[in-house]
Amino acid sequence: MKTIFQHIKGDKTIWAIVAILAIFSFMPVYSASTNLVYVVGFGSTFGHLIKHIVLLFFGFLIIYGVHKIPYRYFSGGSVIMLPVVIILLIFTLAQGTTIGGANASRWIRIGGIGFQPSTLASLVLMAYVARYLAKNKEKEINFKESMWQLWLPVSMVLLLILPANFSTAAIIFMMILVVAFLGGYPLKYLGFILGSGIVALSIFILIAKAFPDAMPNRVQTWENRISGFFPSKEEGSQKKGTQYNIKRTENYQVEKAKIAIATGGVLGLGPGKSIQKNFLYASESDFIFAIIVEEYGLVGGFLIVSIYFILLFRIFVVVKKTTTIFGTLLVLGLGIPIIAQATINMAVATNLFPVTGQTLPLISSGGTSIWMTCVALGIILSVSASKQETEEDILDDNPLDILHETID
Repeated sequence: MKTIFQHIKGDKTIWAIVAILAIFSFMPVYSASTNLVYVVGFGSTFGHLIKHIVLLFFGFLIIYGVHKIPYRYFSGGSVIMLPVVIILLIFTLAQGTTIGGANASRWIRIGGIGFQPSTLASLVLMAYVARYLAKNKEKEINFKESMWQLWLPVSMVLLLILPANFSTAAIIFMMILVVAFLGGYPLKYLGFILGSGIVALSIFILIAKAFPDAMPNRVQTWENRISGFFPSKEEGSQKKGTQYNIKRTENYQVEKAKIAIATGGVLGLGPGKSIQKNFLYASESDFIFAIIVEEYGLVGGFLIVSIYFILLFRIFVVVKKTTTIFGTLLVLGLGIPIIAQATINMAVATNLFPVTGQTLPLISSGGTSIWMTCVALGIILSVSASKQETEEDILDDNPLDILHETID
């Protein structure tokens, strides 16, 4: 055992947090998966638990493998991976998968395994943006030049994610703006970029409404989620007097989540004793926080929030100890989105935020989300473990040299 720990580098608290969240997730996923088994009719509860454990096991291997890679490789690696990500996103959109009549082509299958390219795109973009900002930290940024070198690749990726996954595209865009601000990108230019993003989204919505067959129901889905979060009095009175099936609506999910949280009280009903898991769609993923509070009470919910808060604190500790600008921005660009995703997931379950489909990192069931979170944490641990990297070593790396070294 001692030999194993000798090979584990980086921030030990982050390692402990990952282990705690992973182990804690076993019971909620096992409990909440009864919805998939008895309502959807898919698999068995034990089978879902084993799948989750296997995914987490490989996730730990990913963290271990990635944290052994000197983080300077992620600078040039982002340049190499950017075209790959764009190709994957184009392929994903082209396959035209629909779920429940709506265009939700977020997934591709590689060797029988489902994969969501948008999560990989997020990691690559963050590293790419960190690289650009670090390279230009000591220079006066030329706006026209930055449009070609920075914002054109970013906008291409975001526009490819947007049609099927608005929430992910919006989160990535906001995180990039935050990292750009922290990296010293001029505020007046950021205002222009933000305004351009809003205009681009408006144009996209108009095109989607004008050609509804191109992207079936996507804009309508966004509108329903927002109107469901801010229901009018007229809509409320209409619902009371109308008999219709609301099981497929986000309002139904949120109502069941609120019932689960209210039922949990202070100490909860006990492990595996959730009632709402039998009615709450995506109880093992998007709404797992509601099941946690129902079974473990406000005490359990507070502990989960506290763990993510400690993770955020340790991310800033790593940032403080990092000796390079690229490392600092890389940790912020990969760490803050993990906390933001957790916050959004819990806010949705408590009806503080519209439904987005974001999972609870390292707790919710789901392969791509777990593995990409593990890649991000592995990179953060790589930065925290490094004490010899210099800005010159990182930014002078030729991406083709990195590719050659990797192949060799």
